[in-house]
Amino acid sequence: MQKLILIRHGESIWNLENKFTGWTDVPLSENGIQEAIEAGKKLKKLHFTFDIAFTSYLKRAKETLNLILNELNLDIPIFYSYKLNERHYGALQGLNKEETKVKYGEKQVILWRRSANVRPPALTTDDLRYPGNDPMYKNIPKEFLPLTENLLDTEKRVVDYYENVIIPELKKEKRVIIVAHGNSLRGLIKYLDKLNDNEIMNLEIPTGIPICYELDNNLNPIKHYYL
Repeated sequence: MQKLILIRHGESIWNLENKFTGWTDVPLSENGIQEAIEAGKKLKKLHFTFDIAFTSYLKRAKETLNLILNELNLDIPIFYSYKLNERHYGALQGLNKEETKVKYGEKQVILWRRSANVRPPALTTDDLRYPGNDPMYKNIPKEFLPLTENLLDTEKRVVDYYENVIIPELKKEKRVIIVAHGNSLRGLIKYLDKLNDNEIMNLEIPTGIPICYELDNNLNPIKHYYL
C-alpha cells in the first residue's frame, strides 16, 4: 500500500476577500501562512516524509508547499506545472462572489462555481487576465492557455498530468505530495473516486488540511481521509 497526500493551498488574500481567483497569482493571507505551517506540523507529527513534490505555477500553492517542506525539514525535488493550476474562472476573475450573486443571481453563480460542465463568461485575448499575456506562461503553447474553464476542462489537464507524470513516480514507490487548488483537486478526486458530474457538485475541499489517499498495488484508491 502507498499513501498519496493532497493539499489545497492555505487561505489566499482573495479567499479572504471572497473574490474569484482562478489563475490570478495572489499570495497567501496571514491565516493561510499559518494553515500551511500547521499542515506541515501535522504531517511531521504523523511521521510523513516525501521523496518528490508537485505543485502549480501559482504562488499561493508554491508558498504552501515550501512552508510544509520547511516544517518537515525536507529538501526534495519539486515539479511545477500549469496543469495543476486552479480552474480558470474567465471574466469572473477578480470579482467579489457576493456582488456577482446580486448581479447574475445565486443559481447562476452556483452553476459557475460547482457544476462540472458550465463555463463562466470567457476572457478575450487582449484582456490582461488572459494567461497568454503573462510572461510566466511564455513557454506554454497558446492553445493550452484557457479563456475560461469548467470543471471538466480542469479535470482533463490535471488527470493528464497525474497519469503521465505523477503515476510513473508512484510506480517507483516514491512518496508523493501534491499541493494544488480547490478545483484542480476536485478534478483529481473526481477521477480517483470515479465520481459523476452530480456527485462532484457537493464536494468542497478546505484550505490547508492534508488529504491522505491509500492506494493499492495497482494505484487504485482503497480509501481516503483528512489528517
